Amino acid sequence: MIQKLLSLLLLLPLLAFAPAGDRPAYRLFTAQGQVADYDQMLAQLAQADVVLFGEQHNDPIAHWLELQVAKDLAKLKGPGKLVLGMEMFERDVQPLVAQYAAGTLPDSAFERQSRPWPNYATDYRPLLQWAREVQVPVIGTNAPRRYAQQVARGSSAALDKLPAEEKAYFVPLPLKVDYELPGYKNMAAMFGGDGSAHGGGARNIIQAQALKDATMATYIRRSLSPGQTLLHFNGSYHSDHHDGIVAYLRAGKPALRIQTVSMVTQSQLQQLDKENVDLADYVIVVPDDMTKTY
Repeated sequence: MIQKLLSLLLLLPLLAFAPAGDRPAYRLFTAQGQVADYDQMLAQLAQADVVLFGEQHNDPIAHWLELQVAKDLAKLKGPGKLVLGMEMFERDVQPLVAQYAAGTLPDSAFERQSRPWPNYATDYRPLLQWAREVQVPVIGTNAPRRYAQQVARGSSAALDKLPAEEKAYFVPLPLKVDYELPGYKNMAAMFGGDGSAHGGGARNIIQAQALKDATMATYIRRSLSPGQTLLHFNGSYHSDHHDGIVAYLRAGKPALRIQTVSMVTQSQLQQLDKENVDLADYVIVVPDDMTKTY
């Protein structure tokens, strides 16, 4: 008995410093802030025509979850029913993306020619390698950055002067921009709306963003066949609040069934912070001290 008491006394200081509960890498919530689980989300996503997965580009949990969602949707939907779309690849390199996904272009040539993002090797290559292995099509959806830069410097009128073969790389002109969309109004406030941001007015910056949103929406629609789900990976700002890409998708095809996912960081994971309510159909919260890929 004395020996047991001594053992307990020795153990008490250790228990005092033991971690309380688990340390989850993420927590999942519905738009309204109700706790959700992964299988619940997956079943809902599988019913959609388009799923927009809004990531933080340097979040390792986001990239891991993107791969898991892709794998599980492919199993749930069955062969030929899943397509991947990616903001990270631009329309003029789509032939290279298709060749790589088909297994006819080596990694070295693809990475040399396709202008991959700096974090490609750690964050996006696993997705493409998996897609190639299981024969899931991959679509680069973004407008080439050189055109977005031209718009940011001189408005969308700069696109009118381009030859027809270059205009094929983005949404058909004229570019229609709804400046009342919440995301675009936030951008106007962010850049001051005084004509001085980045060598061009806030209006030009918004037009450049709209060019990307509208182009991604255009090629999502064009790449989707009946019965398929297109799982699209993009920065969360392009789809948060059912804005950006979602607005252009609905303008072009109102009947599309769209689900959105958004990754956010919070200091606590017990409940959804007020500013993250109604951000997306599902909100994935990761700790704000999560390590970053860059």
